[in-house]
Amino acid sequence: MKMELDDFLKSRKEKIEESLFSYIEKLKAPEVLKDAMNYSLEAGGKRIRPILVLALLHTYSKQEEIGLATASAVELVHTYSLIHDDLPCMDDDDLRRGKPTNHKVFGEAMAVLAGDGLLTQSFSLIANDPHISSEKKLNIITELVHAAGAEGMVGGQVADMDGETKVLSLEELQYIHEHKTAKLLGFAIIAGAILAEAPVQDIKYLREFSYHLGIAFQIRDDILDIEGEQDLIGKPVGSDQGNEKNTYPSILTLQGAKEKLTAHVDEAKSILNKLSVPATLLNNLCELIANRNN
Repeated sequence: MKMELDDFLKSRKEKIEESLFSYIEKLKAPEVLKDAMNYSLEAGGKRIRPILVLALLHTYSKQEEIGLATASAVELVHTYSLIHDDLPCMDDDDLRRGKPTNHKVFGEAMAVLAGDGLLTQSFSLIANDPHISSEKKLNIITELVHAAGAEGMVGGQVADMDGETKVLSLEELQYIHEHKTAKLLGFAIIAGAILAEAPVQDIKYLREFSYHLGIAFQIRDDILDIEGEQDLIGKPVGSDQGNEKNTYPSILTLQGAKEKLTAHVDEAKSILNKLSVPATLLNNLCELIANRNN
């Protein structure tokens, strides 16, 4: 089982990265801008969000190639958000995935523009995808706007910044991470389901599933900030505590956060049992997210 999952992750990650770098290379843009965009894309990462797009197509026995553009698009959006999060006016981080952050290498102005370029090009990738209908493109772009914009990731970042000087309740922290983390991860799942032409009822279940999976992803991040290894997570361990950030362990205790993680993963798995098709791959991805070390 683990070997099958590892093979899926490795092969799909390779396809996604080939698509990403080919797309950036073809852009008729200043080389320094392309270099800055590629720098953060090449920093690595698990590519969980784009892999989820392909995993949904795999689950519904559809050709995964029709999801490559959308999978690449969600990774562009995710990478843009990391570049902007690291800026001095935001989280002011010097390291990302073990490398100097984008603004440390290219300067703040170019980092902002690289993020802008990644975000806007993501919509072009979907809009110009020759494999899907105009109706699907419109549905997917609408989902992306909702997940990445003021009602999603951007709104979550605002709430996160506003909460930096406060002691938040669990409900307030849930709001931040539902919007800042879970919504974009959820987009990958729903976009994959739209591409796969999943039944309407399945899509409703998958929205619930994506919420629990997204929160579980964030809780695991918070736990790794305490228990992780710097070489694996790519940033100093304890940075959240040092910056007095509101996290699940700070509110629930470390043990409480672990119990909450288990509860969300269990709920996500139970929802998968309601789908009209077997979801072994998605179940295995739940386990991966719950137990990852980076």
